[in-house]
Amino acid sequence: MGELNKVHLMDCMEGMADIPDKYFELAIVDPPYGIGVNKMNMGSRKTVRPDSRNWDDAVPSDEYFTELRRVSVNQVIWGGNYFKLPPNRCFFVWDKGETMYGRGFAECEQAWVSFDKSARIIKMSPNQHDRIHPTQKPVDLYKWILISYAKPGDKILDTHVGSGSSIIACIDMGFDYMGFEIDADYYEAMQDRIYQFTRQTTLEGI
Repeated sequence: MGELNKVHLMDCMEGMADIPDKYFELAIVDPPYGIGVNKMNMGSRKTVRPDSRNWDDAVPSDEYFTELRRVSVNQVIWGGNYFKLPPNRCFFVWDKGETMYGRGFAECEQAWVSFDKSARIIKMSPNQHDRIHPTQKPVDLYKWILISYAKPGDKILDTHVGSGSSIIACIDMGFDYMGFEIDADYYEAMQDRIYQFTRQTTLEGI
């Protein structure tokens, strides 16, 4: 099995195959929605590259969701409205705020949540100075997810790490984690982003 507190450069299906049943208390994942967002102009000059690859041309297979449920007790799945997931009363909507209203981009995003809890709304701007990925979400948004759905001592899984926002949130809040990222370019950019965060945190603590 892969190491904890590490992001692994590999296909998440290969990585999950070696993970015991229900090893992670919570999976927080943002898999491809199948809408070709990698080819859209997301308004950022700091993304790794104009992406001509096909990583967002299709949604994950049913086998992916089966494996995800096998290795984790509970799940937060971004883009739940794009996938064939069972009906559940627990979900949340990320309201991206006034700067996104009336534009061509989505004003909000939905996440499916496996808990038996009430639906919620979190309002937070998506604007970030260190954007490296077209679908990058704010670190503070992942902190909100951890506060809302994780317990102290939980191990967190992210199968599609992307920009590393979820990992930075886990590090900052003291959660053990494991992540997978299949794209080498995004992996390197994400590792540098995490390094810059931990370096700054260390300097602030001196």
